[in-house]
Amino acid sequence: MKIFAYIPTKIHTILILFGSMVICSNLTGQIEHQKKNRKYDFSAIEKKIQAWVVNGYYSGASILITKNDAVIYQKYFGNYNKETQVFIASAGKWLAAATIAAVVEKTTLSWDDKVKKWLPEFQDAKGEATLRQLFSHTSGFPDYQPKDSVTDNYQTLEESVKHIVNLPADSQPGTAFHYGGLAMQVAGRMAELATGKDFETIFQENIAMPLGMKNTHFVPVDNGGGHSPMLGGGAKSTLYDYAHFLEMISHDGNYKGNQILKKESVAEMQADQIRNANVASHEYTEQVRAEKQNGIYGLGEWREEVDAKGNAILISSPSWAGAYPWIDKTTQTYGFFLTHVNVEKANKAGFSSFYNSPVLPIMVRDVYKNAALPKNVKTGFVNVGNAKLYYEESGTGEPLIFIHGHSFDHSEWDPQFFEFAKKYRTVRYDCRGYGHSDMPKEGVEFLHAEDLLKLMNKLKIKKAHLVGLSMGGFIATDFLALHQDRLLSATMASGDIFPVPGPSQPWTTEQFTIRKAEIEKIIKRGTMYQKWDWLNGLMSKGGTNLEKIRKPVWDMIFKWNQWQPLHAEPRLVLGNDAEAILKKQKITVPVMVLTGEVEKERPNKLLECVPSAKQVIVSNAGHVSNLENPEDFNRLVMEFLKNN
Repeated sequence: MKIFAYIPTKIHTILILFGSMVICSNLTGQIEHQKKNRKYDFSAIEKKIQAWVVNGYYSGASILITKNDAVIYQKYFGNYNKETQVFIASAGKWLAAATIAAVVEKTTLSWDDKVKKWLPEFQDAKGEATLRQLFSHTSGFPDYQPKDSVTDNYQTLEESVKHIVNLPADSQPGTAFHYGGLAMQVAGRMAELATGKDFETIFQENIAMPLGMKNTHFVPVDNGGGHSPMLGGGAKSTLYDYAHFLEMISHDGNYKGNQILKKESVAEMQADQIRNANVASHEYTEQVRAEKQNGIYGLGEWREEVDAKGNAILISSPSWAGAYPWIDKTTQTYGFFLTHVNVEKANKAGFSSFYNSPVLPIMVRDVYKNAALPKNVKTGFVNVGNAKLYYEESGTGEPLIFIHGHSFDHSEWDPQFFEFAKKYRTVRYDCRGYGHSDMPKEGVEFLHAEDLLKLMNKLKIKKAHLVGLSMGGFIATDFLALHQDRLLSATMASGDIFPVPGPSQPWTTEQFTIRKAEIEKIIKRGTMYQKWDWLNGLMSKGGTNLEKIRKPVWDMIFKWNQWQPLHAEPRLVLGNDAEAILKKQKITVPVMVLTGEVEKERPNKLLECVPSAKQVIVSNAGHVSNLENPEDFNRLVMEFLKNN
């Protein structure tokens, strides 16, 4: 089995160049169907999961999402149905932690008990670890059994502990965070000794039965009957069973009027249990949430996001197999994505189920945000021939169209869209291959600029102001070269002549061979690497606000389906062809090139091709100037439009 360990590295020069192209109280009861509740549109999530299944990463999947205690979305994919039961791997850690919490409530076992109190055979540093450290990956126990150890087959936790007791400690208890599962076996054995019962019985009596989780068990992981019970990855469950558990946790331990766990126990599970332990760079939460914070883990659950006071606001228990339960307190939603990865097909495609599933709560936030759009914002799709483009429109007056950067989508313009809609008929859209719009097809030629022209025609816009950033700036440049008569003005932020072959230079056999080799390299390394490298490249230089935009930039990149780096894409921009076209005509349309202050020394060929163009500097900003310094960006664009 291949496990991808994704650690961002320095982005390659050509990537930087290409990169400038650049959110239940009654689960078995009523469901708010789309026909009854049109404000929630889960089509983007549905397309994302369906693509994973079609690509063979999963044979099937199911998902359930609730908001304010009502199921707002439920869907089955592939060969999954309501009864499908699968191993949920590390998603079982959350269940195991709750089971231990119940034992702590009802017996003399304490989260601060040391291992040696219950298991005196642990005479080394491991015996000094506490129960809470065992369940927060800070115990100093080795993460997994060494490869050269005896086969770790067992039928009881007593047997399992015998395989662990003589293993050397990795570190002193409480000094370092190391994600793994062996320490949880010891914790489970302590619970057994405290109750006099086996772990499965403890789980059934305290969690599964009270929650009606009839199809959830800690059962043998291997066909031969080994590895039972495995607290850190050996649970098997169904969609609704696990959703019952999430309902209980989201209600501070209460399930349909019955207090399954004390409120204090749930709070303890969600509290920062890392404390003073060292957390290495590029740990899971930093990778999927683009924010570095030390309090990343509670008891059996990840604290993916925390608020200013350190309270967990997004908690989860992701698994290598793809199963992903979460609770998002920012939107009062919780959800469970049930699936089990096809390891061979996923590895062949460089797909990581562990790192891809966490995009789902971010997409749910988008659903929530879109549902809250003002009534005066029109949304829809425009057919541009062989693809549909998503757009949003608001305001009246002269038309103004925002064009996003590579790997981004229309949400890039959140700081501008509503502000400019006060004075202009403002449109923002997703280019083909991004956001909600359709994907390109390898070998099918088109130009982004021609897609834009068709969008304008369908929206009955004769002339418009264009404002594009990075890739959006290149598209604005192409439109200026091809359709100057349809423009009122053009603003290219971080824009230039994109130095790549244009339509006049079709792909050669040699170029295709090179491109295919590049794609294979991305896949072999793991496709998430490319996203992390891309983010680091965009965040490598900027003003004092750069780190504040890391997360919103990452959220867009995280949702991006990565079609472009994984295909030999058509000539979508004029590239080098634009230079000759621009120089052959007299440009009379007002043109502004907005450049972030840290990039002001970079040569700009567009300014040479359009002598009348005006370069303006956005202070305290780098490549993504509209997000880094939106106040200055908006002011400069407003002044440009007013004066022209």
